[in-house]
Amino acid sequence: MQWLRRSAIRLLTVPAVAAVACAAAPAAGRAPQPIALGVTVAGLPLGGFGSEEARASLRRGLDSPVTFQLRSRRWSARTDQLGAYLAVDAAVAEALSAPPGADVDVAAAVVPGRLAAYVAALDRRFSRPARDARLTGLDARLRPVVAPEAAGRKLLRGATQAAIARALRLAQREPVVPVFRTTAPRVTRQNLGPIIVIHRESKGLHVYEHGRLVRRIAIATGQARYPTPLGTFTVADMQLHPWWYPPDSDWARGRHPVPPGPGNPLGTRWMGLSAWGVGMHGTPDAASIGYSASHGCIRMRIPDAEWLYQRVRIGTPVVIVSA
Repeated sequence: MQWLRRSAIRLLTVPAVAAVACAAAPAAGRAPQPIALGVTVAGLPLGGFGSEEARASLRRGLDSPVTFQLRSRRWSARTDQLGAYLAVDAAVAEALSAPPGADVDVAAAVVPGRLAAYVAALDRRFSRPARDARLTGLDARLRPVVAPEAAGRKLLRGATQAAIARALRLAQREPVVPVFRTTAPRVTRQNLGPIIVIHRESKGLHVYEHGRLVRRIAIATGQARYPTPLGTFTVADMQLHPWWYPPDSDWARGRHPVPPGPGNPLGTRWMGLSAWGVGMHGTPDAASIGYSASHGCIRMRIPDAEWLYQRVRIGTPVVIVSA
């Protein structure tokens, strides 16, 4: 583990650090000697320094806040916020007896879980989910407006924690850059699929794919008493050769279910919407196309319904406007 390498901070309990720190006091009657040439402590060259000078220099470096940088954003955290208490006195004592050119570690007492908690807070603050491409409305010409997809990012907690640990063991620190993994959206403009725009009054169903109008389908919509609802919905149910079941409505009282076949009111395909009881379907009554003739559903000729059924899927957006 990197924390156990020669160049790493040794993580000790608080009593252990205090015990080592007691060794910083020079022995009585012995003239103080400077640190041997070439000795570094936590990456800081202290060769030729006396104990007090070395202690002050090392403390300035190790007690300074850890700086973070994420693109144009910069912030800092104190070492105690990160859970580290660095044994400066003990490191200087070891440096005073070290041979020329030695690299001296710095022991540290750590508060269990504090660094992990800080990294978890960074995760909550800076991680963001990927954003799928999505329909946001219609433009002035009643064409779909699609917001583009955007990648997300997820903080890699272990890698970020290791980067902070590396910074803590150095007296001369570079900014820590949190480590992220890019997350991809599931839905892009290329795989968004079709968007349906239904013009209720002009009796037209427009199919858009990748922002381009690919087909206009003539339809029938609801009667004045049973109007086709306006709004944005999705395809919520798809049935091949559906049964027709009478709804709980006055107009259907006394009627019986109709199995698949030539006389089925739903034709051969049913594409139910998230508006209750309303769907797009074929009809054996082609003469009704172009009129307000249904009980709220969107009727079309059976070949048109079969074509549309092959292109939509559960979740396909359907916008119904009054035009």
